Amino acid sequence: MLFSSVEFLFRFLPVFMLCYLLAPAKYRNLALLAGSLVFYGVGEPYFVLLLIFSVTVNYGISKYMFWEPASPQQNRLQKGKKRRRIALWLSMFFNFGTLFVFKYWDFTAGTVNRLTGQDLMPVLRLALPLGISFYTFQMVSYQVDCYRGTIRELPGFVSFAAYVSMFPQLIAGPIVRYDEVKDRMQDRKIRLRYVENGLKLFTLGLGLKVLLANQIGTLWNTIMSAGAGNLHAAVAWLGAIAYSFQIYFDFWGYSLMAMGLGRMLGFRIPQNFDHPYVSRSISEFWRRWHITLGRWFREYVYIPMGGSRKGTGRTIWNLFVVWALTGLWHGADWNFVLWGLSFFVLLTIEKNSYGKRLEASKVLGHLYTLILIPITWVIFAITDGKQLMAYLANLFGIHQNAVLVGIPQFMRYLEEYGILLAVCVLFVTPFPIRWYDKWKDRWFVIMLLVGVFWFSVHEIMVGSNNPFLYFRF
Repeated sequence: MLFSSVEFLFRFLPVFMLCYLLAPAKYRNLALLAGSLVFYGVGEPYFVLLLIFSVTVNYGISKYMFWEPASPQQNRLQKGKKRRRIALWLSMFFNFGTLFVFKYWDFTAGTVNRLTGQDLMPVLRLALPLGISFYTFQMVSYQVDCYRGTIRELPGFVSFAAYVSMFPQLIAGPIVRYDEVKDRMQDRKIRLRYVENGLKLFTLGLGLKVLLANQIGTLWNTIMSAGAGNLHAAVAWLGAIAYSFQIYFDFWGYSLMAMGLGRMLGFRIPQNFDHPYVSRSISEFWRRWHITLGRWFREYVYIPMGGSRKGTGRTIWNLFVVWALTGLWHGADWNFVLWGLSFFVLLTIEKNSYGKRLEASKVLGHLYTLILIPITWVIFAITDGKQLMAYLANLFGIHQNAVLVGIPQFMRYLEEYGILLAVCVLFVTPFPIRWYDKWKDRWFVIMLLVGVFWFSVHEIMVGSNNPFLYFRF
């Protein structure tokens, strides 16, 4: 179920919020769990069973990790360390094994079969459960934090299940650690101003998703429909810029909607974006883009591998592993691996040469980032290798075929989408959100948000381009 759908806005959300607000405080986690399973089950009626099974297995593993048998203290401590280590490995095997089967088995099988020329591995063709990458990472972070002692008390099953399956962030993040919501899982108060502020934030995110991401996405789709190898360089760059705006407002809008829904429910879901397109380097871009994913890889992969503490060679290797995994996390295809490794190369070069000089420059750093980021998004967007190479060549004026979409079409696209492109440029800067934060309680902002909501509903009702790009991850 999409947040930007009539079913969610006018059926699920009003009914759920009424039940949730009327439920006694001690039953709110149960109401949240039930509502989240209904939300997930509408779109994934079979995979909701997988979610329930995964939650149950992970809870059992964490319960085993916390279990203390009656024995002398010294033996109990020794056995406790061994037991926690076994439990951690069991959780890794189960969670990553499940993710591998559903998301990476066919990719691995296809690669092995092509390399060997034989059908050594069967192709399963399993559907990808929505949000499996997000809730797998969330459960792994929980298990690792239990092992490290960051989580010192085992929550109840309902609380744990509600934490994992919480519908605002279940299928597209942000990736929330248990310690960020632990206190409010146990005791939270719902106040009218929380609901009001959350509803405002949700509406803002809905507008970014429907009125900006969906609309500029039609430009990218139009350009791609002409053929990736038939584009004038100006048209190819316009398409890359359009997709850069689409994925930004799509994911940022969804993250804001998740944060808004979280506040309505009494939680504070962490921020996932901090105006990444104003960055002065690729390093800064990744400190601002998908913040919770970057934090996850830093705390649970990069630092445990040694981070940057074991010399230049080891640091480069650690970065290579992190960015290869980051690419694969986004999708089981070679273009995602190439996308992740392109950031590895750029970040390694920045870290060892010109990175600090870029971030010190107010002009050069911005230009550098604004040129490279659209190129990386093209790699991200096009899964077909031949089309990807053709589009990248078109960006630099290299054509193998006749140019079918040239300057006349470029001028027509600018005429049709020029105002929308200008609005997108404005909204990737910090100024609109700063203005909103300053005036959000004034009557004219409330009226503006009411208009944004109903205009978004109108576009949802009449429009056909309403995907959510991160659903496939």
